[in-house]
Amino acid sequence: MKAITYQEYGPPEVLKLSEVSKPIPKENQVLIKIRAVAVNMGDCELRSPKIPNSIWLIVRLFFGLFKPRKKVLGAYLAGEIESVGSSVTSFKIGDPVFACSGPRFGAYAEYICLPEDDAITPKPENLTSEEASVLGLGLDALHFLRMASVQKGQKVLINGAGGGIGTIAVQLAKYYGAEVTGVDKSSKLEMLQSIGADHVVDYTIESFDEQGVTYDVIFDLVGKGTYSKCIHSLSENGIYLLANPSGIGQMFRGLWTTMTSRKKVISRFADASKEDMLIIKELVETGAIKPVIDKTMPFEQVVEAHTYVESGQKLGNVVLTVAY
Repeated sequence: MKAITYQEYGPPEVLKLSEVSKPIPKENQVLIKIRAVAVNMGDCELRSPKIPNSIWLIVRLFFGLFKPRKKVLGAYLAGEIESVGSSVTSFKIGDPVFACSGPRFGAYAEYICLPEDDAITPKPENLTSEEASVLGLGLDALHFLRMASVQKGQKVLINGAGGGIGTIAVQLAKYYGAEVTGVDKSSKLEMLQSIGADHVVDYTIESFDEQGVTYDVIFDLVGKGTYSKCIHSLSENGIYLLANPSGIGQMFRGLWTTMTSRKKVISRFADASKEDMLIIKELVETGAIKPVIDKTMPFEQVVEAHTYVESGQKLGNVVLTVAY
């Protein structure tokens, strides 16, 4: 089968279209024929020779210090079940699904094997495979906003709202009844308003912490250089959701803030669970969430896709489609 592989860390050009062995499902696994896969900043950071924060050593020890241990990137996908293992009961051949492979990655390929109990869910009937492939990014949004127990009437600010996670977070916070402010660059503000943001801030010309507004919850998808601004803009009992900490020091800083004030800082990795994927599916089917797709590109244009994602210009998501 065809897969996008990389043998060394580097620029987008290290990604190559290769022939690799087609996986065979074990007794508890399903084989998914991939139709579409999301390209996100996390993929780009793992591929890059330098992870843009001070926890790079921990990440590299897990994924490969000098060369990538996992040769195929990609965690968010949609397709259909090609075959099933002997003990599988939840799926049958031909079922359309979307999935998150988590730290296994491997979705930049024509096929992937995953355990049936993993984060694999029937595809919403009202979405295309391209749209469904990005839904797994909503796991982070659901994870953090649920930990903050967002309530009707609360003020929620989402910093970095125009990306794959942010666009779902905006809609999810609105579903919970919050008054939502989205922060991103000017090219993304109209899109943010179209998906429900009550207020938007262009960070290139103004800083959200200088507007005299305090928020009950701040969901920070940027992390680097924004900690003080976010803490300053929290209400007295506010919750700061730090999804992308810039290092161990910032995480300890968050712990200190939680211990010494009434403000609370939460920074935990989200688990990819089937239960949460089902929640996202239901929200999509009821119209509460609609994925935002900027560009859909052929599988073979992965270098161009990574280059575009790294430019910071994408509105929502970039998706690669697999043709057979």
